Order: sequence, then C-alpha cells, then structure tokens
Amino acid sequence: MHDIFQQFVERLNDSQSVDSFRVAMAEAVAAFDLPCFAYARLSPRSQEAVTLISTYPVRWTEHYLKSHYEALDPVIRASHQSVQPFEWGPGAAGFELTKRQKEFFDEASSFGIRWGYTIPIQDGRGPFAAVTFASSDRGEAFVRSVRRNERVLQLMAISLHSHARRKLWQSSVVGGKQLSPREMECLIWAAKGKSAWATAKILGISDATVRFHLANVRKKLNVTSLRQAIAMLSRPQTR
Repeated sequence: MHDIFQQFVERLNDSQSVDSFRVAMAEAVAAFDLPCFAYARLSPRSQEAVTLISTYPVRWTEHYLKSHYEALDPVIRASHQSVQPFEWGPGAAGFELTKRQKEFFDEASSFGIRWGYTIPIQDGRGPFAAVTFASSDRGEAFVRSVRRNERVLQLMAISLHSHARRKLWQSSVVGGKQLSPREMECLIWAAKGKSAWATAKILGISDATVRFHLANVRKKLNVTSLRQAIAMLSRPQTR
C-alpha cells in the first residue's frame, strides 16, 4: 500500500496536464483493484462548467457534462453537505431520491456506474471538489478494497486535488477569465494549428467535445471567433 501511494505521488509530481493526472490516478486505482474513479471540481460561480477527470466511460461523461447533471447528481449534493466520505448506491443509507434522481442513477447504471465511495474535498479556497471510486455493483472485492484502504484513498484524493489545483487552474486564466483545464488544453492545441479532429485524437475525446469546449471558451472570453480567442491567449494574463 505504501509503495502504491509513493508511486502515485511521484506521478503527480511529474503531471502537468489533465490526461497525465488521469493516468496517474488510474494506475493507483487499478493497483487497489477498484474499477474506475472520477474527480469533479465545481466552481462557486454557477456559470462555470464542472471540470471532470475520470476513467468513467467517455460517452457517459460527455453526456453528464453537456446535460449539466452536476445540478441533479445526488452524490454531488451529498458531497456539499458532508466533509466525511460516504458510500452511495441502491439501498445506501441516507440516499432518498426523487423520481428524476432515480432516472439519473438508472442512466449512470447503464454505463456501469451503480455503486460508489465518495470523498468530499472542501479546502476553503473557493472551488468544491469530490473524488469518487465507482463500480457496477457493490461486490465483496470493491467493499473490501475501499474499507481496507480508506485512509490512503483519502490521502490520494487530497493529493490529486492539491496538485491539480496548483498546476492546472492557476495557469488557466485568459483575458482575466478562468478556463477549465480541458478548455485550456483545447485552446492551446487550436493555437498550435490543430483541428478539432486532431485535438480530439491527441486528448482521447470526441471532436464534438472539442468543439463544445472551444464554444465555451469563446463565450467566456466574449469573442465571436476562435482566432480572437487564440489572440487573447498570447497576451499577458491578469486575474
């Protein structure tokens, strides 16, 4: 367990992008025999999109973000109300769901996200975050791994958030506006002359998602063209 955590921290120290953070966490999660994870960061400003780093199925995460499910997600709501890690899923204590929330969980279940263990992160610096380890069912192996490694999983969640906050978000300001890490990556690749299709291949997402993020960039920067957004990228940045 100590070796896994040590290797994880070393990978975080070397990580500089969304994808490198995802790989670092994915390797550690796999070493603990946990199926998948999701790190969600939400700005206190509701007009800014949630940032997600995860190994959930891409079709689900793209649908989640485009549908703004963070406003509906019972796990996110519970994370706002607690500083303690908690389990969630069918029959879990404290999870009374509305009809729409049950439909949301049914959607997630169709992608293999049915049961999980979530660690809320509230560091007092504005954004709220949560790290979730999820599975298609509450199998013995999943429960055993979570409970046996509860402490180190919490340390991993806090470490991931701390490194990502320092390396990704402190440098994601353009024209005085905070961009998400993925928005920043898409803009940087566009500035290097990459098409949406090429950027999608580089980042491992769909070209529709790249266009979605670049549209958000134009909206945040209050410009009408990608060329104008790229021009703003090269200017000295102030918060």
